[in-house]
Amino acid sequence: MALGLLSGLSAPLPASVRYAAVVAVAVLGLLRELGLVSLRLPQNARQVPQDVLQRNPRRGALQFGFEMGTGVRTYVSSSAPYVLAAALLLVGQRLDVVVLAGVGFGVGRALTPLTRRAAGSGDRWDTDLRVRLRTITVTGCAVLVVAFGLLAVRHW
Repeated sequence: MALGLLSGLSAPLPASVRYAAVVAVAVLGLLRELGLVSLRLPQNARQVPQDVLQRNPRRGALQFGFEMGTGVRTYVSSSAPYVLAAALLLVGQRLDVVVLAGVGFGVGRALTPLTRRAAGSGDRWDTDLRVRLRTITVTGCAVLVVAFGLLAVRHW
């Protein structure tokens, strides 16, 4: 919601400039994920304690999602959330889009512990994630570059 409110500050800029900036941020995020650009992302790098998820899986998943989604405890392994934040700041003047992005981000973050729990073996899930994390983050950023690129073309 804060990003949506702040997005009004960019409203006076022409749409083409705002969308070009979003594409530039998305490309920068992709280059970071590919290891071509070294960029430290701002974060409160603290993990949610395991006992949060073990005490009550459902409530723990909601707490996990809330803490991660609000930045209370955030270790972000991808540039994608920052690209989304920049997009919301630059082109997020519609409240429904901002709310949808926030809900989507929160649900996505909450799905992590739920899928880990559903996998049966948390250790195996962790290992599989470590093996695939780079592919996941690069793919996510590449999808954002394409999506925002298509939106930018539409607004030019």
